Amino acid sequence: METHLADWIRNTPAGDEAESILRTCVHCGFCNATCPTYQILGDELDGPRGRIYQIKQMLEGAATGASTQLHLDRCLTCMNCETTCPSGVRYGRLVDIGRAIVAEQVPRQMTQRLGRALLRGGLTRRWIFDTAVRAGRALSAMLPAQLRAKIPVRRRPGYWPQRMHARHVLLLNGCVQPALLPSIDAATARVLDALGVQALVEKRSGCCGAIRYHLDAQEQAQEDARRNIDAWWPHVEQGLEAIVINASGCGAMVKEYAHLLHEDAKYRAKAERVVALTRDLAEFIDTWKRELAVATRLQPDSPLRSVAFHPPCTLQHTQKIRGVVEGILASLGAQLVPIADAHLCCGSAGTYSLLQPRLSTELRDRKLENLQREHPAMILSANIGCLTQLESAAEIPVRHWIEWVDQLLIAPTPP
Repeated sequence: METHLADWIRNTPAGDEAESILRTCVHCGFCNATCPTYQILGDELDGPRGRIYQIKQMLEGAATGASTQLHLDRCLTCMNCETTCPSGVRYGRLVDIGRAIVAEQVPRQMTQRLGRALLRGGLTRRWIFDTAVRAGRALSAMLPAQLRAKIPVRRRPGYWPQRMHARHVLLLNGCVQPALLPSIDAATARVLDALGVQALVEKRSGCCGAIRYHLDAQEQAQEDARRNIDAWWPHVEQGLEAIVINASGCGAMVKEYAHLLHEDAKYRAKAERVVALTRDLAEFIDTWKRELAVATRLQPDSPLRSVAFHPPCTLQHTQKIRGVVEGILASLGAQLVPIADAHLCCGSAGTYSLLQPRLSTELRDRKLENLQREHPAMILSANIGCLTQLESAAEIPVRHWIEWVDQLLIAPTPP
């Protein structure tokens, strides 16, 4: 795609990267076929090809307004288009550049600014979000149905293993997941303990930065990355084996730290080291399937056998981890039901379900129809956003896949 950048963006790092990406696009339109918003709205401007053209026009100096902002806001950033694209267009990076420029050039309405500020501050500060979740559960009958559905029923996390092991990994000290479903981290720690690996949580770390990054605050996201790197660095220097992340959206963000801080001379090398150590939970456990089979047992007549797995977009499209969780589950005796359109987004996409509720709800309902069609006993996934999105309307239990594995541990007992 021929591009002529405007003077204000030409020969800048963002301009050079955007121009390189734009020149790889051949405008074939294959991306639209797998774009969730294009499938629903049928509008060229709400598909990847149309958004690429809008960003191109903006970078070439065309006036930018609320229409461009709306169409970029509607993008889920699911990266399905990147998986589909035969030319290797890095659409995700381009839309990040476009959104950052729109945020500078197009003032949002006051209600939008306040709403995004509340999400950036409230979701990423544990003391605020924990309090809000507890209050929401206590007053659930008084909440609007849409908000009530966002708060899953609390599950007891169970014990956290205390055994010491020579091998140790760090888990993310997340923001949303520990408040909504602390059972996920506890189950992760127990499964790793059964494999002879100690799971640690560095309290000085926090939100991965994804929420701020996708809500017009990319510099704040860089600060989140620096804080986490500083918190993790002593462990890295002491021979940390891996940073294991059990929320695929957070894992996708942490794996971008090197790019996020590539212009920061102080943190560039550290960010690269952190990215090299970061593993999705499925990546880390996949090499332990034989040991896991010894530590777990699934009875042939167990109702847990029939499961539907929803691979989050941040797992299959952003991190390019496909079939790994399914392989682990199958090796432990799960019967995975076939899922139509497994490549499509469930509509969660971080805060998207709050900011674009109509589109998000339609995508959720389509996804649940496909997941429940074969009547599995349970739906499993790998990201807190997907789990809460699906659980809000599912007719069967929804769990993280590591919780399913945790249930199979042979006679797990607290120390």
